[in-house]
Amino acid sequence: MTALDGPLTRSRGAGKALRRLLAVALAVWFALPLLPLLLWSFADRWSFPSVLPTAFGLRSLDQAVAFGALPALGRSLVLSVVVAVAATLIGALAARALTFGAVPGARLVSVLLLAPIALPPFAAVLGVNVVLLRAHVPAVVGVALVLTVMALPYTAFVMRTAYGAYDRSYEEEARLLGAGRLQVLRRVQLPMIAPALARAAFLAFLVAWSDYIVTLIVGGGEVVTLPLVVASAAAGLGNDAAVALMSLSAVAPPVLLLVGVLAFGRRRPRSSKEVSA
Repeated sequence: MTALDGPLTRSRGAGKALRRLLAVALAVWFALPLLPLLLWSFADRWSFPSVLPTAFGLRSLDQAVAFGALPALGRSLVLSVVVAVAATLIGALAARALTFGAVPGARLVSVLLLAPIALPPFAAVLGVNVVLLRAHVPAVVGVALVLTVMALPYTAFVMRTAYGAYDRSYEEEARLLGAGRLQVLRRVQLPMIAPALARAAFLAFLVAWSDYIVTLIVGGGEVVTLPLVVASAAAGLGNDAAVALMSLSAVAPPVLLLVGVLAFGRRRPRSSKEVSA
């Protein structure tokens, strides 16, 4: 064993083991609250003082479907994807312009982008709803617009951080080699900021997916998403198993998307030769 294989190797091994242990601990920490939901979702009977359900079945699935969970799930997915795409695109464009100094009054624009976080959501939505109603904007379009604005602070912040570490010399090198504007965008810029785009899109998706106030007020009952159905079922259905199943279905898509984003973010960074090739 060489001198470099001693304490340094052991230190790296211990650090790697510690990171894995922390990752497992975090996974267990986040998974534990979902275990009761999972048990309740398929419990036909769970009476006190039994620790576990005394009878399992799929009755809750039939009741959730009858309550309109599937159409609401579809609406939530479509709405969240639309908001994620729009907010990520606008946030990326704004972040690039602000980072590279192409916007007059950059500080004012930055404050406006962060304004949706500072304003009380309920009061802001009530004021915006009046404007949308007088402009005869369709309910679903109004909900998508407001949620996109609410997601912009998150996407702009993530993308501005990414562009802060972005090296524009790769673009200049590609142009010197004869690449056009679209080629630079597709072959250079997008591959370099792809992990940041994924993180920004996830945050925007989460804003739209978990929203209740905007959809309730601006949607006016015409846009019924999964959070509205879950809240209504929890208040009036009186069936814990069906409510638990719908709640679990509301948790699953963001968790799966988060796993995908984390896996995508761990890709090996491309070298300068690969980017400019």
